[in-house]
Amino acid sequence: MMTGCSAVSDFQEPSSCAELGPSLERGTRRSHALPVPLQVLTTLGFLATGSYQCELADRSGISQSALSRVMPAVWDGIIRMFGRYIRFPCGAADLANIKTQFAAIAGFPNVIGVIDCTHIAIKAPSVDEFVNRKTFHSINVQIICDAQMRFTNVVARWPGSTHDSFILTNSLMGMRLQAGRVRNGWLLGDSGYPLKGWLLTPLTNPQTARELAYNHAHTITRAVVERAIQQLKCRWRCLDRSGGMLLYRPDKVDRIILACATLHNLPHRHGVPLAEVEEPADEPEPAPPLVQPHAAAIRARQRVIDTL
Repeated sequence: MMTGCSAVSDFQEPSSCAELGPSLERGTRRSHALPVPLQVLTTLGFLATGSYQCELADRSGISQSALSRVMPAVWDGIIRMFGRYIRFPCGAADLANIKTQFAAIAGFPNVIGVIDCTHIAIKAPSVDEFVNRKTFHSINVQIICDAQMRFTNVVARWPGSTHDSFILTNSLMGMRLQAGRVRNGWLLGDSGYPLKGWLLTPLTNPQTARELAYNHAHTITRAVVERAIQQLKCRWRCLDRSGGMLLYRPDKVDRIILACATLHNLPHRHGVPLAEVEEPADEPEPAPPLVQPHAAAIRARQRVIDTL
C-alpha cells in the first residue's frame, strides 16, 4: 500500500513548484512571505496524511493560522491544472488505444471507460441531504477512469444522498454521451446505473453460460475503477474515512477532492510507476434506478453477450 510520504515525494519536482509558484507568490508578497516549496509541501502533507493543521504547522515551523491561509491557495493552484491532467479522450487513436487496453483485461469489447462513485466523509453540515445510504455525511464523487487507472472524469459537488445515476445524468460527461458525442463505445457501470446504449450494466439474473461470462467479464473489467478509487484514497489519506472526516465546509471539501484527483493523475503523466493497492472490500451497490431501458440499449448488451 502506498504511504503518504511516497505520495508527496512524487510531487517533489521543480517543474511542479514552478508551475504553482506565480499564483502563490502573488498572494504572499509580504516581508515574511512563506517560500513556495514550504507552502506546497506542507499542504501536500495534509492531503497525504489528513493530519490536523496544528500538527503540520508545528512540523513545518509555521503558525496554524498561516497554514490555514496557505492551504486553500495551494489547492486552487493544483485545481487550475485539472483540465490538463484529467480529460476524457475524444480522438479516434486515443479511444482505440483505450478499448484495446480494456479488452486485454477480460475480453470485453469497446470499453472507453469504467465509472463508479465514492463517498468522502465530511463533518455534519446544517442540512440532512449530505447523509448517505451508509448513514454518514459525505460528498458523493463520480469517477471515470481508463484501463491504466488514470482519471478521465471527476465530479465532486453532490451531497451524499444523491444517487450515482443522478450525478451522471446531470454531469457534462453524461450529457455528452447521451447526445451521441462519443460513438461506438461505452462505459461500464454497476447495477446502480440505468442500462443505456453508451453505458452497459450487469445482468441482474444471468442464466446461460454466455450471460454468466458477460457478467464475469463486466465485473473484472469494471473493477479497475474500484482499484483506482482505492489508490486515490491510499495515496491521499485525507479522503479515506479510516482517518476520520474532513472538517471543512462542503464547498472546501469539493476543492480538496479535485486537487487530490489532479495529483492522482500526475505520476501517470510523468511516467512514475505506482504500487498496487489492496483489493477494495466489496460494498453494497446502490439500488438500481427505476428506469425502463430502451430497446437499443438491450440490443447493445445482447450483442456483447453473444460475442463472449
